[in-house]
Amino acid sequence: MISNDVLAEWDRTSFMHPSTLHGAFARGELIPKVMSTGEGVYVTDRDGNRMLDAFAGLYCVNVGYGRMEIAEAIAEQARQLAYFHAYAGHGTEASITLAKMILDRAPEHMSKVYFGLGGSDANETNVKLAWYYNEVQGRPKKKKIISRWRAYHGSGLMSGSLTGLKLFHDQFGLPLEQVKHTEAPYPLRRPDEAMDDAAYVDWLGDRLEELISAEGADTIAAFIGEPVLGTGGIIPPPEGYWTRIEEILTRHDILLIVDEVVTGFGRLGTMFGSEFYEMRPDIITIAKGLTSAYAPLSGSIISDRMYDVITSGTDTHGVFGHGWTYSAHPIGAAAGIANLQLIDSLNLLENAATIGPYMTAELQRVLAGHPAVVEVRGAGMLTAVELAPPGKGIAPFDPADAVVPRLVADIARAGIIARAMPQGDIIGFAPPLCLSRDEADRIVQVTREAIEAFDFGG
Repeated sequence: MISNDVLAEWDRTSFMHPSTLHGAFARGELIPKVMSTGEGVYVTDRDGNRMLDAFAGLYCVNVGYGRMEIAEAIAEQARQLAYFHAYAGHGTEASITLAKMILDRAPEHMSKVYFGLGGSDANETNVKLAWYYNEVQGRPKKKKIISRWRAYHGSGLMSGSLTGLKLFHDQFGLPLEQVKHTEAPYPLRRPDEAMDDAAYVDWLGDRLEELISAEGADTIAAFIGEPVLGTGGIIPPPEGYWTRIEEILTRHDILLIVDEVVTGFGRLGTMFGSEFYEMRPDIITIAKGLTSAYAPLSGSIISDRMYDVITSGTDTHGVFGHGWTYSAHPIGAAAGIANLQLIDSLNLLENAATIGPYMTAELQRVLAGHPAVVEVRGAGMLTAVELAPPGKGIAPFDPADAVVPRLVADIARAGIIARAMPQGDIIGFAPPLCLSRDEADRIVQVTREAIEAFDFGG
C-alpha cells in the first residue's frame, strides 16, 4: 500500500486535474482528496473519512456506488472481448444489446444510437449530424447552432462553445463563430418581477425569435438545450417554456438537440427529461447515467427523420465520415446493460420521483425565512439553494469572499459532499437515485446547520 504522503506528492508532481486552481494546487494551498472506496451513496477517502456524496460524483452515479452487478459485467466482458471497433458495420453483442435497450426506453420516434465516450464528444457528434443532415439536403448555409447562456454542453471546442458559462469561454477564445446564444430560463432573475410565468415564457420566446430573425433561419441548423439547466445553476424552466421553444423551432425548420447527459436515465423521476417536459427531440445526448459512470460511455440518440436523411446521404455520397476509435466500446456497453437493469430492478425512477421532491421541499421548509436564502428549487433528484447577501435582494456576493465555496467546505466537514456551482451563489445537490429518506434528512440537516452557523455579514 502506498502511503498517503507519497501519493499526495505524486499527485502534485504528475497529475493535471481538470477544473482546478493549478497554482494553488502546486503550492499546496489546495489539499488533494484521494477517494478510495464507495458503497451506496457513500464514498471513503484514503484517510478513512466516509462522506455522503450528495452530488453523485458529477450527477452521474445514478445507481450508487459499489454495485457488484456492474463490476462483474465489466470483468466478464473484459475476459470475453475487451475491445473491437464499430466501424464499417462491426459491433459486439454488448453494444448491439445496449442500443436496443436504450431505444426501448427512449421516445418512440427515436431510431438509432451512436455511441461515444463522454458528453462533450457526443455533442461534437450532434453538431456534425445536424450539419450533415442539412448538407445532404442541399442546405449548406444551415450551420449555426443556437445554445443558451448558462447552459453546459461540454468543454471541447464546439461543445465548449455551446456551453454558456464564462469559465469555459474566457482565455480559450470561445465561443466559435458558428454558435449563438439566447436567454436561458431563470425565473428568479426574470427581467421584470411583475411578469408571471406566461409573460416570462413569451419574453424568452421573443428573444429567440429576434435572434433567429437577426441571423436568418436559413443559416441555423439546430437549437440545443438541457431540459433543466444543470451546471448553470440547477434551474427548472417555467411551465410552458419548452412548448413555446419547440413551436418556434418547428416553424423555422430548426432541429432540436436535447442534452440529457444530466437528466437522462432517471434523474427527474422519468427515464428521460424529454418525457418529463413532453419534448420531441431530433437528437438526445446521453452519458453519465447511461453507465452510472462505472465506465466511460456516451451516446447520441437520433430520430427516425434524421436517420432517414443520413441513410439517403450515404447512398449518394458514400461513407459517413465520422467516428471515434472507442465508439461503442464493449466494456462500456456491458456496464450500460447492467446499469439499466439495475435502474429497473431497484425502482430508481420511482425513488427519484419521490425522494428528490421530498428533499427539495424539506430544504424549502427549514430554510424558509433565512435572510441569506433567496430560493430553494429543484426537479426530481436535483436541488439548488441560491443565496444572496442579507438585505440586498438577489445581488451577488463579492466573489473574493468565496461565500458558497466556504459553505460547501463547511458542509463537507460535516460529512456531506455538495457542489458550489461555477456561476452564481448556488449550492447544488444531485445525489444517487438510490438515496433514502433518512439520507435525504441528513443532507437537509447538515445544510441547514451550516447555513445557520455561517457569518454572511450585513
